[in-house]
Amino acid sequence: MRYQNFNNEEQVYLRNDFNYEYPDYVDGRIQSYSHPHVGPSPLYYPYYYYPSCYYPTRSYPSYYHYYPSQHEYNYHPGYRSYGDSDWRASWKGWEDLGAPRGGFEDSPAVASWGSNRLDCFVRGNDNRMWHKWWDGSRWSSWENLGAPRGGFEDSPAAVSWGPNRIDCFVRGANDRMWHKWWNGSRWSDWEDLGAPRGGFEDSPAVASWGSNRLDCFVRGNDNRMWHKWWDGSRWSDWENLGAPRGGLEDSPAAVSWGPNRIDCFVRGANDRMWHKWWDGSRWSGWENLGAPRGGFEDSPAVASWGSNRLDCFVSGDDDRMWHKRWNGSRWSGWENLGAPRGGLEDSPAAVSWGPNRIDCFVRGANDRMWHKWWS
Repeated sequence: MRYQNFNNEEQVYLRNDFNYEYPDYVDGRIQSYSHPHVGPSPLYYPYYYYPSCYYPTRSYPSYYHYYPSQHEYNYHPGYRSYGDSDWRASWKGWEDLGAPRGGFEDSPAVASWGSNRLDCFVRGNDNRMWHKWWDGSRWSSWENLGAPRGGFEDSPAAVSWGPNRIDCFVRGANDRMWHKWWNGSRWSDWEDLGAPRGGFEDSPAVASWGSNRLDCFVRGNDNRMWHKWWDGSRWSDWENLGAPRGGLEDSPAAVSWGPNRIDCFVRGANDRMWHKWWDGSRWSGWENLGAPRGGFEDSPAVASWGSNRLDCFVSGDDDRMWHKRWNGSRWSGWENLGAPRGGLEDSPAAVSWGPNRIDCFVRGANDRMWHKWWS
């Protein structure tokens, strides 16, 4: 049996006894079910299967049910749509993911090392790095990953260059960049990677365009963008990449959509978003991409879900999240994606774990982490 939700996404629901449940929606997502049996309401958790007797050529989300000890009406973000003529992708509502004990400061960071996998990082009010992840079926609790000696400043940065691999970067209390990584079985200690001449401000940014490749970017104390990379065997020195006229404000953002390709974004001194890219042989000049109506605060965020695709996000001066995209041939205008109740604090974070999928995270006015996704 098929249903259409408020975002016109086709969903399929199948119970083991082949009796169908009727979903209720909140913000276009399943919140609870009406059903004929007596007892606590079942929650439906998504998985993917190929029901050859119904739809032999495509995978649809199906749901198994779990009976909690009491009424627990929760929704879960794992289901997705497929972007063809029968499934229309859309932005979902805002999901509250809470905060580590004591709360957190600044912006979240996010990475993904596989399909339907998300790893989020924040700087706690205790100046330690905290980690929360989505494993494809549920969100974990918050995990304390510690900090370099003396703690760290501003937001973390995170990226993955392969399955079950995550690399995180922070600005330590000594104004040097520190590195911590997950190798598939354990977290490393903190590694001191130094700083450009004169030091740097705000948070690092990081991208990866291949296995065992890392490209890090910071805003130097000279308001220029500096670059340091890992080539698989050693770390480079710091490279000065300059700045748009007037210098940088806040941290850079970086992403890669293919081998030997990097795209960087910054907020310039004129409060507009600027773009600089590496095409495999040289760095471009700076491109002015404007700003949403009223301007924006803090740093941009960027994700890519395919070759020659870029999705950029900023926190507007109206405390809402704004979106601008490159579709391979042109830039869109700015799109207002709203905000959780009370608005945004600091910059968004964004990542993609598959085609036509984007996950964004922000710190809300209630100092909790909020999630919004396109699927």
